[in-house]
Amino acid sequence: MFFQKLVEKLKKNPIDYEEFLDLLSKNKERFFDNPQLEFELLLSNGMPLDIIDDKVILLTTKTLIENQTFCIVDIETNGGNVKKGHQIIEIGAVKYKNGEIIDKYETLVYEKFIPEYIQEVTKITPLMLENAPTIKKVLEEFKLFLSDDVFVAHDIKFDYNFISASLQKYDLGKLQNRKLCTIDLARRTIKANRYGLKYLKEDLNIDIDNHHRAYSDALSTTYILEESFKYLDDSVKTVEDLIDFSKNAKPVMPRMEVNNGKKRDEKKEENK
Repeated sequence: MFFQKLVEKLKKNPIDYEEFLDLLSKNKERFFDNPQLEFELLLSNGMPLDIIDDKVILLTTKTLIENQTFCIVDIETNGGNVKKGHQIIEIGAVKYKNGEIIDKYETLVYEKFIPEYIQEVTKITPLMLENAPTIKKVLEEFKLFLSDDVFVAHDIKFDYNFISASLQKYDLGKLQNRKLCTIDLARRTIKANRYGLKYLKEDLNIDIDNHHRAYSDALSTTYILEESFKYLDDSVKTVEDLIDFSKNAKPVMPRMEVNNGKKRDEKKEENK
């Protein structure tokens, strides 16, 4: 909540550096007593900040969409709760900037236990993970790969929060990257019956196999992001404009289907 309020303040105007440090010193959940170290921690955890003329700037308020690197992420896990011992078993990510894929990251993650139903859905078996890197090593690598890019996912709450909780579990910090949900954005730019990844792939003719595998789903999400960019309002220019638009703009009207002679608005569906 503290950092959310801090970001909202930065979205309105840059903050004097000394004032910003004073704000950090008042955070009851701060990691360091020294606010300068707390500032460095925010940078290392992905918050896109800079100091210009002794003022702290949230870079995404100034960065045009075409100049921003977006990191599109998908994970597969053996359960839904890090606190209950569940973990990532595969992670895939695509870096996208100005119409081009500029980098990628993908790996399986060592783990002995995968529930049968998850094996059925993902086709990932314990045998496939025997020689995979450990979760801590993967999280260290991924955090460096992510840097301070905008974190994008199809169902942002799950992927972002699960990765952030995993990082915290291994004392690797907490994600502070700006984030963008392609479900939210697609609802405001693409007319479709359903907005789950599977259905949007069909509607947009995205011919990528291996659904429910991390890199394939991240790549599919990248093409959904690219498609959404074609239909943005002209007023959406900066990255923060884009994030606000994805959350607050009026959704486009979905296609209507006929069911037993009645029109049906398909809004509720699985995300994947």
